Amino acid sequence: MSSEDIDIWYKANNIIPELTELFRDFSLSLVGLVQSTYLGNSHGDFSETKIGMTTEEKQNHFKWCWEKTLENFKKESIEFIFKTEDYEYFEAFFFEVFYEQPDEAIRKEMGEFFKQLFNSRRMVSKSDLEMFTDVYKTLERSLRI
Repeated sequence: MSSEDIDIWYKANNIIPELTELFRDFSLSLVGLVQSTYLGNSHGDFSETKIGMTTEEKQNHFKWCWEKTLENFKKESIEFIFKTEDYEYFEAFFFEVFYEQPDEAIRKEMGEFFKQLFNSRRMVSKSDLEMFTDVYKTLERSLRI
């Protein structure tokens, strides 16, 4: 899509560039915390003991990272209050792309994915804009100003 088409899309969906930066920061903070505190995966040759994390342990890890990210933003006077289905949207995404992803290269690229998702200066397809808008709107309705 052309930059003019993207501008029209942003205007039609009431997308605010400053909020886009905030939501990018939120997403990258969450990804960074998940990646830096995760103790292991359940794919391949992951440890000497061959013991992976259970689904419940992964859910608890994600919940802890989620709550820590919210707490960190609240310290900066930025508060998010998520509906259950919005939390589950992110949890399902992280399970698919990180926790249950057998390809370590994909898991490592999550940060880059969010950088590109929130980068309005790159060439994007309509499906990219739809995905961006879904994430943006989820975060926007959860932001308490």
